[in-house]
Amino acid sequence: MKPLCPIPSTLVLFLSVLIYMQSPAAGSDLQLSYDSPAVAWTEALPVGNGSFGGMIYGGVEKELIQFNLDTVWTGIPRDYSNPRAYTYLPEIRRLLLEGKQRQAEELAMRTFMSIPLRQERYQPFGDLWIAYDQPGKVTDYHRSLDLEQALASVTFRQDGHTFKRTVFSSFPDQAMVVLLESDKPDGMNLTLSLMTPHAEASFSAGKDGIVMQGRVGDYVHNRDQVHRPSVIRFEARLHVYEHDGVMRARDKQLEIAEAQRVVLLLTGATNYVNYNNVGADSAQRCDAILQAIDGDYQVLKQRHVADHRSLFDRVTIDLGPSSRKQMPTDQRVLKFADGKDPHLASLFYQYGRYLLIASSRPGSQPANLQGIWNDNLRPPWDSKYTVNINIEMNYWPAEMTNLSECHEPLFAMIEDLSVTGMKTAQLHYDCPGWLFHHNTDLWRGTAPINASNHGIWVTGGAWFCQHLWWRYEFTQDLAFLRDRAYPIMKEAARFFVHFLIEDPRNDKGWLISGPSNSPEIGGLVMGPTMDHQIIRNLFENCIEAAELLDIDADFRERLRDLHGRIAPNQIGRHGQLQEWLEDVDNPNNKHRHVSHLWGLHPGREITPERTPELFAAARKSLQMRGDGGTGWSMAWKVNFWARLRDGDHAYLMLGNLLRLTGSSKTDYQGGGVYPNLFDSHPPFQIDGNFGATSGITEMLLQSHRRDNGGNPILHLLPAQPGAWPDGSIRGLRARGGFEVDLSWRDGALDTVRIKSLAGKPCVLDYRSREKRIQPAAGTVQTYTVGELR
Repeated sequence: MKPLCPIPSTLVLFLSVLIYMQSPAAGSDLQLSYDSPAVAWTEALPVGNGSFGGMIYGGVEKELIQFNLDTVWTGIPRDYSNPRAYTYLPEIRRLLLEGKQRQAEELAMRTFMSIPLRQERYQPFGDLWIAYDQPGKVTDYHRSLDLEQALASVTFRQDGHTFKRTVFSSFPDQAMVVLLESDKPDGMNLTLSLMTPHAEASFSAGKDGIVMQGRVGDYVHNRDQVHRPSVIRFEARLHVYEHDGVMRARDKQLEIAEAQRVVLLLTGATNYVNYNNVGADSAQRCDAILQAIDGDYQVLKQRHVADHRSLFDRVTIDLGPSSRKQMPTDQRVLKFADGKDPHLASLFYQYGRYLLIASSRPGSQPANLQGIWNDNLRPPWDSKYTVNINIEMNYWPAEMTNLSECHEPLFAMIEDLSVTGMKTAQLHYDCPGWLFHHNTDLWRGTAPINASNHGIWVTGGAWFCQHLWWRYEFTQDLAFLRDRAYPIMKEAARFFVHFLIEDPRNDKGWLISGPSNSPEIGGLVMGPTMDHQIIRNLFENCIEAAELLDIDADFRERLRDLHGRIAPNQIGRHGQLQEWLEDVDNPNNKHRHVSHLWGLHPGREITPERTPELFAAARKSLQMRGDGGTGWSMAWKVNFWARLRDGDHAYLMLGNLLRLTGSSKTDYQGGGVYPNLFDSHPPFQIDGNFGATSGITEMLLQSHRRDNGGNPILHLLPAQPGAWPDGSIRGLRARGGFEVDLSWRDGALDTVRIKSLAGKPCVLDYRSREKRIQPAAGTVQTYTVGELR
C-alpha cells in the first residue's frame, strides 16, 4: 500500500487539471444525471464491485455514502430441514387429491415446513459521512453516474469555487475509492466519520483513518417471534490514502483542514468463509486488501475503469437519437411515453448490464433481491434469494449480453445448494438427489419456508439448473458441462424421477408433481403447469448433456420414458393455457405472477412453429393477466411479448415499466422505476432492471429454437417495435457459441455480423427467410438482408 503523504502543490495542480479534463461528464452519453442531491435512498446512485457496494447521495454540506458487503447477514450456519417431514407427505397428497386443499395446507403448516419457519436477512453495513465546513450559495450542481466507466461524480460551485467528488468501487483492488477536490488551494475543511445501524459496534480513529468493528445483532423475527442469534462479525476501514492538508483524529472522527485534494479508501470484510464456516478474521482481511493496493489515485482509477470496460464494452446498443441526453434522468423518465427519447431505452438497457457487473463478480455472493444495495435492517422480503422468478431474472442477461463471468456467483450458490438440498430431499420427500424451494439465504437453506400455500414449491433447484445448461449452450464449454453442470443437473433430475407420481384422478397414466403450487397463487395443489414445464426442461437438458458426454445411457432412457408421461400443457375453456390441471383459471385475475407461461419464456417448449395451439393459448393467458403489475412482473411481460413476436406490445410493457413511480416527493403508484432507475415492486427489487435488459435483447435476437437437426436458429429482430426504426446492437451472444451484431434502418434489417466461437452450424432466420451457415471457429461473416434467402 502506498504510504499516506502530503502531495506537492505543483503536482496537485497538474493532477487536478488532468482529472477535470478527464471528467466522465465529457463525451459519455451513457449517464444517469441529476441537478440536485438525493434526498431518498432510491434517488442515490449505486456503485459496486460485486461484493462491496455503495449508494452515493451527493449532498453539499454532508455527503453520505451508504455501503454494503454481500456477506453481512443475520443468522448462523444451520440446516432448515424438518426431521421426518416425509412421513406426512402421503397424507398431504391424499388430501389434495381428494380436493381438501385447506386441510392439506393446515397439516403441512404443522408438520412439513422449515425449522425455523423464516430465513435470514441481508443487512446494511455502514455509512460514510463527509461533512464540509464551507458557507456560500450553491450553483451549477451536477450529479451523475457514468455507466461506461462505473464512476459516480458530483460537482458544484460554492462561494465562487468548484468542488468535485468521484467515487468508484474497484474489483481489482477490492476497495471503494473516493476522490475529493477543490479548485482552490486550501479550499476544503472536512470531517470524516463512519456509522453503522448495528448496535454492537466500536470505532477508533488514528493517524491515517478510522476503524469500525462490530457484530450483526441477535433479533426477534417480526413474523414468527422466534429469537434469532447472529454470528457475522465485520470490520470496515476508512483509510486516508492521499491528502495535502492538515489532518488530526478527534472523537472517533478525522478532521482534514486546508486541503485541495483528498483520496479515501473504504474497505470492509466479515468472518464469513462459507455457509458452514464463519472462522475468518475480518481485521486480517482488511489488512490484506489495504496492503495489496499500490499506485496513486490515477493508477487505481485506470485499473478500475479498464477492468469494468473489459466487460461493459462488449455490448453496444443504439436504439435511436435523443435531444434529452442533458436533461435530468428522472425528468426524461416522466417524458418517455411520448416516444421521442429512444436513447433512454438504450440507457436503461445498459444500466441493467452495469448493475449486474456491479453486483455479481467471481468470488462474490450472487445478486440478491436488491443486488448488493440495502439500507434497512428489515429489508423487503429480507432482501434474500427468492427463486420462484426473481433471482433467475437477475441472471437472464448474463449469457446473452456477454457477461458470462457475472454468472459465476450463481453457479457457486447452486453447487452449495446441491449439497444442502440433498438433506431436504431425504427428510421432506424420502427421495434421492437434491431440491430446494422458493427461497434461500446466505446459509443455503433449502426447506420450504413462510407458509405452505406458497412455500412448498419443489422446482427451485430444477429452474436453477436451466442456468447451468445455458452456460453450456452459449459458450459450448464441454469441460464446464462435464465437470460442473451435468453432475448437479443429474442429481436434480434424480429427485424428480422418484418424486413424480401417477395421477389417480384419471386413467391417462399422467405423472404429476405435488404437493406444490403455482407461484404465488392458488395455494397448495397437485400438478401445477409450471412444475411440469420446468421438469420436462430439466429432463431434456439432462438427456442431451448425457448424450454429448456419452454417459449414463440407462438413465437417459429412464428420463425419456418419464418425460413422455408428464401431464401435458392444457388449453382451457377461455382458450387460455391452463395454470393447473383443472380448468379453473379466472379471466379477471390480474396477478403479478404468470407462472404457467414458463414454457414460453424462459423455457422453449411453446413456439408458433412447433406448438401453434399452445402459442395462441399462451397469448390468451397473457392478455387475461393484463399489462399492469409490479416492476419485475412487467419486465417479465416484456420477455413474454418478445417471445410472442409482438414488438409493439413488448415496447408498451417497457413503457409501463419506464415510468416514475416513487421518490421523496411522490407517492408509490405500483411497479415502475425510482428516480435512480431502480426497479420498483414497490418497494425496490432489482430483478425488473435485469428483466428489462433481457426483454430488450429478446426483442432483437432470440436463439432458443432449433431446426430439425438440433442446430440453433438465430432469429433476427423477432420483435422489433415500430418505435425503433433505425438502430444497432453489437456483441450479443447466441446459443451455439455465436457473437452477433445487428443493424437495421427504416424498420428492416440491414446487416448481420456473425462471429463463431465454436465452429458449430446455425440457421439465420429473418422474417421467415432462413440461411444455414457453419463458419469456422474464430471467423466472422457478414450478411446483408438480401443474402438471407
